[in-house]
Amino acid sequence: MCSSRMNDWPVANRPREKLLREGGTCLSDAELLAVLLGQGTPGFSAVELAQLLINRFGGMRGTLNAAQAELADIPGIGAAKTAVLFAARECSKRFLSERLKPGTTIGSPTDSCDFLLASLRDRPHEVFCCLFLDNRHRVLAFDELFRGTIDAAAVYPREIVKQALARNAAAVILAHNHPSGVAEPSQSDQLITRRVRDALELVDVRLLDHFVIGDNCCVSLASHGML
Repeated sequence: MCSSRMNDWPVANRPREKLLREGGTCLSDAELLAVLLGQGTPGFSAVELAQLLINRFGGMRGTLNAAQAELADIPGIGAAKTAVLFAARECSKRFLSERLKPGTTIGSPTDSCDFLLASLRDRPHEVFCCLFLDNRHRVLAFDELFRGTIDAAAVYPREIVKQALARNAAAVILAHNHPSGVAEPSQSDQLITRRVRDALELVDVRLLDHFVIGDNCCVSLASHGML
C-alpha cells in the first residue's frame, strides 16, 4: 500500500467499510483483525500490523490465544490493543457458551461440539468437565470438575455422582481435552467412561456421551460405540 494510514486508502478498500457494506465473510483474517486493532503504527497500516500478528502466531486462533508478554514483543501492540484482542477472545467464548446456557436442549453430539472445542482445546493442561442435563436433555449446568497435569487428570466418579445429585440431573455428558492435540480416545478414557457410567447408573442417572477434545477435533465415544 502506498500509505500506512487506512484513512488515505480508497473507501472501497478499507476493512471497516467493506465489513459494513459486504459482511464479514468478504474480509481476510488480517482485515478482520485490523478492524479490531483500529489503527496501525508508524510505518505499518492496521492490516499490515494484523498480518504481522497472524504470521507470528500462526493464524487468528494463535493470535487471540497469545499471552500478554508475547504480544508486548510486537512493535505497535501496547496495552490498549492487547486489551482489545483479549476482549475479542472472551466475546467469542461467551458467544459459543450461550449455545449451552441453562435450558438449552442437547439433541445431538454436534449441539455441544463447537462450545466444547472453544472451551477446552487451547487449555495447556488436561481438564475434565461435565454437562448436567434434566430428563428432557436440557442443560442444567456445565462444571469443570477436575484439572490435571500436561497429560492426565485424576477423575473421581463419586464426585461426578455427587454433583449430578446436587444438580438433580437425569443425564450427564462428560468432556475432557487432550493437550497433545490428538483426540483419539485412550484406553484410560474408555475405562473412566465405564466407571462413571456404572457409578451414575446406581443413582438412576444416564451417561449420554463422553467427548475427547483435541486440536480442532471433537470425538464422541458414544458415536464410536465406546460407551
